[in-house]
Amino acid sequence: MRRHLLDPVGEADVVDVVRRLCGVQAQVPAAAALAVRVRQQDSPADSVNRALEERRLMRTWAMRGTLHLLTPDEAGAYLSLVGAARSWEKGSWQKAFGVAPDEMVALVEAVGQVLDGQVLSRDELVAAVGEVLGRPELEAELRSGWGTVLKPVAWQGGLCHATSEGNRVSFARPDQWLPEWAGVPDPDEAAQVVIPAYLRAYGPASPERFDAWLTRGTSKNATLRSWFAALDGRLATVEVDGEPAFLLAEDVDDLGDTSQTQTVRLLPGFDQYVLGPGTKAEEIIAPSRRVEVSRTAGWISPVVVAGGRVVGTWEVDGRTIQVRLFEEAGPIPGPALDAEVARVEELL
Repeated sequence: MRRHLLDPVGEADVVDVVRRLCGVQAQVPAAAALAVRVRQQDSPADSVNRALEERRLMRTWAMRGTLHLLTPDEAGAYLSLVGAARSWEKGSWQKAFGVAPDEMVALVEAVGQVLDGQVLSRDELVAAVGEVLGRPELEAELRSGWGTVLKPVAWQGGLCHATSEGNRVSFARPDQWLPEWAGVPDPDEAAQVVIPAYLRAYGPASPERFDAWLTRGTSKNATLRSWFAALDGRLATVEVDGEPAFLLAEDVDDLGDTSQTQTVRLLPGFDQYVLGPGTKAEEIIAPSRRVEVSRTAGWISPVVVAGGRVVGTWEVDGRTIQVRLFEEAGPIPGPALDAEVARVEELL
């Protein structure tokens, strides 16, 4: 809770919050903005949008193929590890989307060519790429709202979201759009950045849990093991309920000295406190309640957290928040819950 700037609420600015959380899922922009704001003592309503406009943050497809807010200087490392799974080279992906590996190489080159020096809407990008490649049959997939065929281009640093107006999205090259863009490093180099950042925010964790967060578990086991092995001198092995897990060695004493939290927090849908460890993390979410947090079509509910665990869900009814606590959660301090509801209502 402390590492997530939730106990106590932190003083970090929007960029530092995003950096601390290893990115913020941004499929739903309002949820992403609230995920940042609930972690700030001073949280202007337009802070995320302003950071995007000032290009201090970027929006792109990243972990698990979903849209995320990332810091431009570290984004390439995250994209490198997501892309290392080479999902677009797998037969199932090619069968579903009809783009062979050599065609993906050509697509990356074409996107780089048509975005050189300009920002294009999706329709403009699709039309220009189709003209360069002479592949009109790709247009349907390229126009997909999910952007599946464009995701591997993003993972290789070929494009990112630029300005947006409502549902109208535009794209740019990150190397031209973002002053602090640092490129996409080799995966082995990127792992030295991403894994420590993940363990600092979400550890202790196993390599499998890390990969579930990164790619939904599609990284090659040998590759995953090699990334963690290369960090051997910086990691410590601890036990969580009898299961081994990794933590940064320099954080072991800090974790051991941490007292059980009693803080009550309301977190928005798709919050990193849930997504980082994953909805199967039983120390966060009781297995019997997972279905109420991880809903159909990939929807992640807004949750109530008390004592570090998810103890209920909430929703907005008009201008007020309605809380539904789980029966087995035990007594939740009423004044603390009321104060948190009032705080989040004010943010909303």
